Amino acid sequence: MYRVLFDLVLRRLDPERAHELAFGLIASVGRVPGLAHVLTKVFSAPAAGRVEVFGRTVPGRFGLAAGFDKDARAVEGLTMLGFGFVEVGTVTAQAQPGNERPRLWRLLAERGLRNRMGFNNEGAVAAAARLRALRRRTRGRAAVVGVNIGKSKVTPPERAAEDYAFSASQLAPYADYLVVNVSSPNTPGLRDLQSVDALRPILREVRSAADAVVGGRHVPLLVKIAPDLADEDVDAVARLADELGLDGVVAVNTTIAHDLGPGGVSGPRLLERGVEVVRRLRTALGPDTVIIGVGGITTGADAARYVEAGATLVQGYTGLVYVGPAFAARVNRHLARSAP
Repeated sequence: MYRVLFDLVLRRLDPERAHELAFGLIASVGRVPGLAHVLTKVFSAPAAGRVEVFGRTVPGRFGLAAGFDKDARAVEGLTMLGFGFVEVGTVTAQAQPGNERPRLWRLLAERGLRNRMGFNNEGAVAAAARLRALRRRTRGRAAVVGVNIGKSKVTPPERAAEDYAFSASQLAPYADYLVVNVSSPNTPGLRDLQSVDALRPILREVRSAADAVVGGRHVPLLVKIAPDLADEDVDAVARLADELGLDGVVAVNTTIAHDLGPGGVSGPRLLERGVEVVRRLRTALGPDTVIIGVGGITTGADAARYVEAGATLVQGYTGLVYVGPAFAARVNRHLARSAP
């Protein structure tokens, strides 16, 4: 049924407008207790798929990648759809409108997306207020929520560590984990921060800021990297993660290896490189570091490839656009059936 709705209606809408409509519906349904309870039963991951990560019981290995819920408005609705965890953001220290429209395009032939959103969000203080309210509710406390933070566009590179640290200080009290995003192609100069010399002070400042506000609780810290890094640069990030005692790495973000116009591409073309980077990271980091594999997941079999390569958890976003509301449930059920 969703495929018919997509072909007849949704694909004819502006992609960002379609996102806004779908997002609003998910957020609204998540606030209706009776309906949310019924849909949770329909879409929930099987008990066999549960895993212990970050000191939490994660209902399923497959979660929602950052980019869909930028301002932490729909966490309850998204968990209702069967996502085992939700990563909100990317959140920046300062509110910003993002790039001018149009900034989101469908790649229908390959079931992908191209975006140059530019971290449009209401800022760390606003996101923290929503997460604080979320954590006051029973269902909100039960949700496993990661927070992805990025650099404000107006912040110069030499003040990046301070910018990230402010976001961490606001958001760490409500996060099950934090992700430092230095790999979006849509903020000028951001990917330059993936070099270990630029990344080291950012991660140290974020770790210090998070520790200062959580009252002794350890908030896991991860870094998100691009698929376009050369293998030796992936290895360098892995060495830095080991040096600093990071809790994990998220691999991968969108790719700029295309000739379609400005912005990053997501969808099936990321799958092979994503799996390759995860496998390389697992070899470099050993068995205990958390690796979240993301990129190109449309089916449960795609997600299973990441797990087989060494991913602890997996994420998707673009597949939700093309598969519809049953996306997460199908993937998590496949992973539960294939669990050792």
